Amino acid sequence: MYLFGLAGVCSPSALLANAEVQEAPVLRDAIADRTYWVSLLDKIASPVLSNMSKGLLRKNMDMQVSPVWDNRDVGVGYLEALGRLAVGMAPWLALVEVSGEERLIQSRLKKQLQEAIAQGVDPRSADYLSWSSGSQPLVDAAFLAQALIKAPKVLWDPLSATTKKQLIHEFKELRRVKPFESNWLLFAAMLETFLLSVGEKVAEERIDYALEKIEEWYKGDGWYSDGAVFSFDYYNSFVIQPMLVDVLRVNVAHGRREPMELSRAYKRMQRYAEFMERMISPEGTYPIFGRSATYRTAIFQPLAQLALEDGLPEWIKPAQVRSAITAVKKRVFIPQSFTKEGWLTLGIIGDQQTGLADSYSNTGSMYLTSLSFLPLGLPETHPFWSAPFEAWTMLKAWKGEPFRKDYHVDY
Repeated sequence: MYLFGLAGVCSPSALLANAEVQEAPVLRDAIADRTYWVSLLDKIASPVLSNMSKGLLRKNMDMQVSPVWDNRDVGVGYLEALGRLAVGMAPWLALVEVSGEERLIQSRLKKQLQEAIAQGVDPRSADYLSWSSGSQPLVDAAFLAQALIKAPKVLWDPLSATTKKQLIHEFKELRRVKPFESNWLLFAAMLETFLLSVGEKVAEERIDYALEKIEEWYKGDGWYSDGAVFSFDYYNSFVIQPMLVDVLRVNVAHGRREPMELSRAYKRMQRYAEFMERMISPEGTYPIFGRSATYRTAIFQPLAQLALEDGLPEWIKPAQVRSAITAVKKRVFIPQSFTKEGWLTLGIIGDQQTGLADSYSNTGSMYLTSLSFLPLGLPETHPFWSAPFEAWTMLKAWKGEPFRKDYHVDY
């Protein structure tokens, strides 16, 4: 069941049918914006969670792969779908101040996600995940671990003792994977950081080596290199900036790293988020470049996380971010961006862009787009949701209105 009755909006199908190309300034109703976000997240998440919670994901998921698929085990895609979807949903599932129809949707998806996790680690389940298939499971186990860190009271604490034991076992077994010298170092660090958070013995070197290398790869003005050679893509968004902050936050809290490291990383993410906000055009589009472009709105994860944590740069208002990202979602998630069964397509807009999928991309990979939904973890009374429409930087710029000049920073 999708979201009905809120703010006079009928259904996700009606909402998404109206999500054709349109001028962003018409998106002015803050209540309708939240209604739309919840409906859209429900539409994205329900096919995955309704099936996996019953052990039917492998049977029913329309698992498509890239035209240049690298022949890895396609089974890794199911873990991708679970882990990547969970991390973006986690703050909203943990939100207490939810009422009405939204609360019913939240309750259903929360229960299904808990059940899906249990299915995924139970060797007797038809949906037992491909934890031991190559190196890819390190990536998506890390996203799942990140979700557990973001919402432990609803995604970790309620799990049975057996499920917890099984999950810890699978996470530890992934120490067999030596991560590439890239953002992958943070996946190993995130798994160990989760284990640290639940009192398990950790392989500290997998955390510390990652933190040291990421710091070494900082290039300035809020940008990290993804390895020794800089690539102009969105991996600062998909992984590096937010996962670095989440790893540091837990390790600082446990006395393993210095608070200065977290403060520095946070300032850099704030600076990077300024670029992301300026990437959004007056029409709600953004520049598409670099690999993994089919992750869609995941590129706005740092901006979304800062909004969630009240950490936006002072000049970027919460409603400014909501208005901008809502405009983007309405451009991206048109009806043709879903298969007839409701799965995300391998593309960005519609269903004619499968050629954009990278050699490692499959249907499950697409669910990283959930990362742009992090601000749903804020109550509807927060200014992010309650304040009226606010123009973002490029909308002001190309209307001839005053807007903030931009300058390089040195931290």
